[in-house]
Amino acid sequence: MPIRSETILPSTTHAGDSALETVVGDKFKGDGYYGRSDGLHTVQYSYAEFSGTISIQATLAIDPEETDWFTVQTTDASQGNKSEIHSFTGNYVWIRATVTYTNGTVNSIILNH
Repeated sequence: MPIRSETILPSTTHAGDSALETVVGDKFKGDGYYGRSDGLHTVQYSYAEFSGTISIQATLAIDPEETDWFTVQTTDASQGNKSEIHSFTGNYVWIRATVTYTNGTVNSIILNH
């Protein structure tokens, strides 16, 4: 099976006023959408001067409502400049990223599956 690599959250920068801001990305097809049986997903986060939480959310619903989403992976960072890779397993139909932060820039979040 081919490996898919998609940017699920492009660059987003906080206004710099220390107010708590949340950014919710669009939904992207997960392994469950394609009927794949391994369910392996890998995400790469790249951020600079970031203070906050990056979460990956998933759903098993084909046409999800807001209440259908649940968190499968969370990373907390404080004033970091970093690139991180995390993997998780599940036959999720849709995947999205959410960022809650008070400072910095998320350069990108990339999903591979």
